[in-house]
Amino acid sequence: QVQLVESGGGLVQAGDSLRLSCAASGRTFSNYAMKWFRQAPGQEREFIVGIGRSSTYYTDSVKGRFTISRDNAKNTVYLQMNSLKPEDTAVYYCAAQGGVSSYKSTSATYWGQGTQVTVSP
Repeated sequence: QVQLVESGGGLVQAGDSLRLSCAASGRTFSNYAMKWFRQAPGQEREFIVGIGRSSTYYTDSVKGRFTISRDNAKNTVYLQMNSLKPEDTAVYYCAAQGGVSSYKSTSATYWGQGTQVTVSP
């Protein structure tokens, strides 16, 4: 069982930066692929980034602006979001899936509760 708790969301202006954190419970954090999804109002949940042991995946809409990283010593995964746009407004969810090689998969086993990110024009 893995419990995930996100933090760092908020209201920012277009062009600003924000860093989300996701703290995970459990002793085998390093064995999990970690991912971030987001869900905008009226839209389906979207897989945006994933990280394995060191390999990363980014969907096209965030490539070059967002960076995912992990600190296995702290059981934490981060999402650095730069050059934010109003279309990035969404609830952001941290997720985990067993097996680091699954970092590009759109599925996840464990989910956080989500954190709201709002980008004003």
